[in-house]
Amino acid sequence: MVRKRSKRYLENKKKISEIKTSSLNEAIKTFKSNKTVKFDETLDISIMLNKEKNKGEGLSKGFTKLPNGTGKKVQVAVFATGEKTKEAKDAGADIVGNEDLIKDIKDGKINFDVAVATPDMMKDIAVIGEKLGPLGIMPNPKTGTVTEDLSKTIKDIKDGQIQFRSEKNAIVQAGIGKLSFTEENLISNFKEFVNAVKKSKPDSIKGKFINKIYLSTSMGPSMRIENIK
Repeated sequence: MVRKRSKRYLENKKKISEIKTSSLNEAIKTFKSNKTVKFDETLDISIMLNKEKNKGEGLSKGFTKLPNGTGKKVQVAVFATGEKTKEAKDAGADIVGNEDLIKDIKDGKINFDVAVATPDMMKDIAVIGEKLGPLGIMPNPKTGTVTEDLSKTIKDIKDGQIQFRSEKNAIVQAGIGKLSFTEENLISNFKEFVNAVKKSKPDSIKGKFINKIYLSTSMGPSMRIENIK
């Protein structure tokens, strides 16, 4: 089935395709000037990585704190017991639990964006890996979501810390801000995210790690960013 594109999408695509983008600055200016929807669109980044044969899955994984946040209100769930549950609640976690939270997730109740766990809870939440794993929100030390320091982690997530991991096709995707952000803030968020992905390069991959970078908005086509070093 061929997806039918909206008139707005096609008009935006025509405008953007007429522009030869040679820099990040020009791309962001173009997206901001072509804004036609009433809601505040997210600026999404897609990074295509070079990979060796079938090593696309698990190629890149990590986390970073965007200097200007994401512009999105993030719902955080925390797996903890004892005094750690109070620490999580005091830090602003939206959902805190252990066995009860595990049961809810088994039943398909996943109403949060990020999951955090204390190290001692990992053996218990292994049973819901098949639920959270495909969504990319299973707590993992490499994404900073398995920690004893719940207060700092929850605050960082609320303030703009995001997780990332490459998909099987070796693409990393994330939202790096809203179009209402200033150009400077979007540029600094972009650079922080790209640098974080670069640092996640595994030793098994030799030479160039990032192949291509694209930006897009919620309701518009993508634009390739050139001359990224």
